[in-house]
Amino acid sequence: MAGFIVSFLVGGLCVALGISNMLGNISSIHFYHRHRVSDENKSRFGKKIGLGSVIIGGAIMIFSALSIVTLYTKNNLFTIIGMIILVISIIVGIALNIYAMIKYNKGIF
Repeated sequence: MAGFIVSFLVGGLCVALGISNMLGNISSIHFYHRHRVSDENKSRFGKKIGLGSVIIGGAIMIFSALSIVTLYTKNNLFTIIGMIILVISIIVGIALNIYAMIKYNKGIF
Protein backbone atom coordinates (compact mmCIF):
# COMPACT_ATOMS: atom_id res chain seq x y z
CA MET A 1 0.00 0.00 0.00
CA ALA A 2 2.86 2.40 0.75
CA GLY A 3 4.18 1.93 -2.81
CA PHE A 4 0.88 3.14 -4.24
CA ILE A 5 0.91 6.20 -2.02
CA VAL A 6 4.51 7.04 -2.89
CA SER A 7 3.88 6.72 -6.62
CA PHE A 8 0.74 8.85 -6.29
CA LEU A 9 2.78 11.53 -4.48
CA VAL A 10 5.54 11.40 -7.12
CA GLY A 11 2.89 11.92 -9.80
CA GLY A 12 1.49 14.82 -7.80
CA LEU A 13 4.96 16.35 -7.56
CA CYS A 14 5.37 16.07 -11.34
CA VAL A 15 1.99 17.76 -11.84
CA ALA A 16 2.88 20.55 -9.39
CA LEU A 17 6.24 21.19 -11.09
CA GLY A 18 4.55 21.11 -14.49
CA ILE A 19 1.97 23.67 -13.41
CA SER A 20 4.76 25.83 -12.00
CA ASN A 21 6.56 25.64 -15.35
CA MET A 22 3.37 26.48 -17.22
CA LEU A 23 2.90 29.58 -15.07
CA GLY A 24 6.34 30.86 -16.11
CA ASN A 25 8.62 29.60 -13.35
CA ILE A 26 11.12 27.49 -15.29
CA SER A 27 13.66 27.27 -12.47
CA SER A 28 13.01 23.52 -12.09
CA ILE A 29 14.23 22.90 -15.64
CA HIS A 30 17.92 22.08 -16.09
CA PHE A 31 20.18 25.14 -16.32
CA TYR A 32 21.40 24.16 -19.79
CA HIS A 33 17.87 24.36 -21.20
CA ARG A 34 16.96 27.56 -19.34
CA HIS A 35 20.14 29.23 -20.51
CA ARG A 36 19.66 28.48 -24.21
CA VAL A 37 16.06 29.73 -24.44
CA SER A 38 15.64 33.36 -25.41
CA ASP A 39 13.75 35.65 -23.04
CA GLU A 40 10.77 36.06 -25.37
CA ASN A 41 10.38 32.27 -25.72
CA LYS A 42 10.72 31.36 -22.02
CA SER A 43 6.98 31.41 -21.34
CA ARG A 44 6.17 29.29 -24.41
CA PHE A 45 8.98 26.87 -23.57
CA GLY A 46 7.75 26.62 -19.96
CA LYS A 47 4.19 25.95 -21.09
CA LYS A 48 5.21 23.10 -23.39
CA ILE A 49 7.63 21.52 -20.93
CA GLY A 50 5.10 21.98 -18.13
CA LEU A 51 2.32 20.38 -20.14
CA GLY A 52 4.53 17.35 -20.79
CA SER A 53 5.24 17.08 -17.07
CA VAL A 54 1.56 17.41 -16.18
CA ILE A 55 0.63 14.68 -18.66
CA ILE A 56 3.24 12.29 -17.27
CA GLY A 57 2.49 13.12 -13.62
CA GLY A 58 -1.25 12.78 -14.13
CA ALA A 59 -0.77 9.39 -15.76
CA ILE A 60 1.34 8.22 -12.82
CA MET A 61 -1.42 9.31 -10.44
CA ILE A 62 -4.10 7.56 -12.51
CA PHE A 63 -2.03 4.38 -12.70
CA SER A 64 -1.51 4.42 -8.94
CA ALA A 65 -5.22 4.92 -8.28
CA LEU A 66 -6.18 2.12 -10.68
CA SER A 67 -3.62 -0.17 -9.06
CA ILE A 68 -5.26 0.41 -5.68
CA VAL A 69 -8.64 -0.42 -7.23
CA THR A 70 -7.11 -3.64 -8.59
CA LEU A 71 -5.80 -4.50 -5.15
CA TYR A 72 -9.27 -4.31 -3.61
CA THR A 73 -11.35 -5.72 -6.47
CA LYS A 74 -8.91 -8.48 -7.55
CA ASN A 75 -9.69 -7.50 -11.17
CA ASN A 76 -6.53 -7.02 -13.24
CA LEU A 77 -8.41 -5.09 -15.90
CA PHE A 78 -7.86 -1.87 -13.95
CA THR A 79 -4.09 -2.39 -13.91
CA ILE A 80 -4.06 -3.12 -17.63
CA ILE A 81 -6.04 0.05 -18.34
CA GLY A 82 -3.68 1.99 -16.08
CA MET A 83 -0.61 0.62 -17.87
CA ILE A 84 -2.04 1.56 -21.26
CA ILE A 85 -2.77 5.09 -20.05
CA LEU A 86 0.69 5.33 -18.47
CA VAL A 87 2.62 4.16 -21.54
CA ILE A 88 0.69 6.40 -23.94
CA SER A 89 1.02 9.40 -21.62
CA ILE A 90 4.75 8.91 -21.11
CA ILE A 91 5.28 8.73 -24.87
CA VAL A 92 3.18 11.87 -25.45
CA GLY A 93 4.78 13.77 -22.56
CA ILE A 94 8.34 12.95 -23.58
CA ALA A 95 7.57 13.75 -27.22
CA LEU A 96 6.18 17.13 -26.18
CA ASN A 97 9.26 17.85 -24.05
CA ILE A 98 11.62 16.86 -26.87
CA TYR A 99 9.63 18.98 -29.32
CA ALA A 100 9.92 22.01 -27.00
CA MET A 101 13.66 21.46 -26.53
CA ILE A 102 14.29 21.16 -30.25
CA LYS A 103 12.13 24.15 -31.11
CA TYR A 104 13.34 26.57 -28.45
CA ASN A 105 16.87 25.23 -27.69
CA LYS A 106 17.78 24.23 -31.24
CA GLY A 107 18.56 20.71 -29.96
CA ILE A 108 18.28 18.36 -27.05
CA PHE A 109 21.93 18.56 -26.02
